[in-house]
Amino acid sequence: MSLDRYAQSLWYGPAWRSWPLWPLEAAFRLLSGLRRALYRRGWLLQPRRLARPVIVVGNVTVGGTGKTPLVGWLARELGGRGLRVGIVLRGYRGAATHGTTLVTAASEPADVGDEAVLHAAQGAHVVVTGADRVAAGERAVAAGAEVIVSDDGLQHYRLHRDCEIAVLDAERWLGNGHLLPAGPLREPPGRLTEVTAVVVNHRSGATVPQTRDPAYVTMHVEPGAAVNLVTGETRPLEAFRGRRLHAVAAIGHPEAFFRSLRAAGLDLLEHALPDHAPMTAATLAFATAAEVLMTQKDAVKCRAFARPGWWYVPAAVRIAPDDARRLLVRVLDSCGLAAAAGVRSG
Repeated sequence: MSLDRYAQSLWYGPAWRSWPLWPLEAAFRLLSGLRRALYRRGWLLQPRRLARPVIVVGNVTVGGTGKTPLVGWLARELGGRGLRVGIVLRGYRGAATHGTTLVTAASEPADVGDEAVLHAAQGAHVVVTGADRVAAGERAVAAGAEVIVSDDGLQHYRLHRDCEIAVLDAERWLGNGHLLPAGPLREPPGRLTEVTAVVVNHRSGATVPQTRDPAYVTMHVEPGAAVNLVTGETRPLEAFRGRRLHAVAAIGHPEAFFRSLRAAGLDLLEHALPDHAPMTAATLAFATAAEVLMTQKDAVKCRAFARPGWWYVPAAVRIAPDDARRLLVRVLDSCGLAAAAGVRSG
């Protein structure tokens, strides 16, 4: 069993199994709490405020929760209300580790990371990567962004934020409830009471703790029609029924992608890879000949060597109209943009 799979089984299993790591968890809790206090109270470190409002979309847990699809949805919603949106992110696994990089749909994922290219390909106005999100945000503002959306960075306290959105996976929730390394939590569960909104991603119809807190919004991430990497042809998933298929996912929660394909009635040979894993032709050279379905985030890494039998399945975000409006009102009010975007809270 790989280290990643072992960690997942530990974090999302019974809490008592992680007891040998509880002393390390206590040290992590102390250091992370001290770091946050330094920023919040301004004792030694002062968060930097940008010239435009900042929305941070992130996790309190390690691993995939549906954060990146929500960032794309939010960027489209804000853009549709006349705002020029800049998306900033670290550019994880990208080779461009110094300074900031302005990303386009033609950028190389190996340089700027797969998620950055995905956002640019989906039509975001401005996308900037950089380990220093303050510098990345400043460059996005210089490029004309009127509002900044940070893809991840809930714990990047050096960047002042006007709005925080935490995304939770409905099935995995908070795992065993412990902080790293004994559990998946980056911050204590109480952190969720401080954010502007909590978006719960119901990918599997799992039963989760119920809340009437108006800050909680339900999101569904569903598979769209498959798109051929070579021809651009689109095909409904139902058209793939009755054949053996390879399914590839190098995302934080590969099982969620595989489950969505199985729910469409597809017969899969599953290949789960580490999150952000690089892709080569050899990666997809499987012994069994069959068409390949992959995530859109993985597809941007395969453009140079794509084959006709390779398809990506985009993630479609669905939020009920009332929930979507309530979320947007909270976001825009926090950023002081409600009037400019024509959204009323009444």
